[in-house]
Amino acid sequence: MNPSIIKVVDLTKTFDDFVAVDCLNFTVHKNEIFGFLGPNGAGKTTTINMLTGLACPTRGDIYIDDTQYTPKRKNAQDVIGVVPDESNLYDELDGFENLCFCAALYGIRKNERERRAKNLLDQFNLTAAAKKLYKSYSKGMKRKLTLAAGIIHHPTVLFLDEPTTGIDVASARQIRSLVKELNETGTTIFMTTHYIEEAERLCHRIAFIVNGRIVKVGSIKELLADAQRDNIIQFTMDATLDIQFEADFRRHFQSCSIERIDNSVVRIQSSTARDLMPFMTFFNTRNIKVMEAKIIKPSLEEVFVKITGIERDEMRKEKEGKKK
Repeated sequence: MNPSIIKVVDLTKTFDDFVAVDCLNFTVHKNEIFGFLGPNGAGKTTTINMLTGLACPTRGDIYIDDTQYTPKRKNAQDVIGVVPDESNLYDELDGFENLCFCAALYGIRKNERERRAKNLLDQFNLTAAAKKLYKSYSKGMKRKLTLAAGIIHHPTVLFLDEPTTGIDVASARQIRSLVKELNETGTTIFMTTHYIEEAERLCHRIAFIVNGRIVKVGSIKELLADAQRDNIIQFTMDATLDIQFEADFRRHFQSCSIERIDNSVVRIQSSTARDLMPFMTFFNTRNIKVMEAKIIKPSLEEVFVKITGIERDEMRKEKEGKKK
């Protein structure tokens, strides 16, 4: 296992009587992609703001590469890169000028910052738009340039807040590819995302945060292994299922839980393996025809729903809200 590059100890942030982040303790390993997932208002952005020096912790300590940065957060700026969820670049500058300006903020000499800006524009397929004003860029182009600006000083750790939300599929795919490439060349990445499948595809480990507290940390393999101890069967019916059906099912199979995926699809979960026949008999006596029955292997989304208590439809609403 790689040594830790970020260590957070009892990190807390309060606003008057409201506790936004409540005594967080976790580490991020060198050269890993660490996912930070949770529902809206869970404390994700507040945590990133404290880690990157944009907000002052109420109490607790932050260590980056074995150096304590809590009382002197500005000293961490040279070793971290930040890509916020909203662009922090300038509409009145073109792409090349934006990158050069960001490089100048880190004290990079003119010839070197221009060389880095040109290389990044090429790497991100933005060379053709280098002299176009930033305000004329599409959402996907803006996101890519913001990411380029965040790494122009070759940071050791990169913080990504919702890197692909609200952009087109092709741009999102390219950004995920660039994130992987950065990680493979030695950059440690701390990222938040609303897209569970994106976290599953990119992250080595994930922390789930709910109501300001971390409720679970683990690798994808560990998180899925915990969930796969449950037995889940999904039934697709030929009829619309009502609330009375669910109530009857719970009375009849008290050791099982039932979840409606849509009007004619349900998932039945049990801590032990179950035979299909009792379920089929139950459906037949109610004149409900089963079109399909299949064993479900839990995904990371299932793990997220189980751990956080956030249902799928709520997650969809959050994603759609972020796109607007």
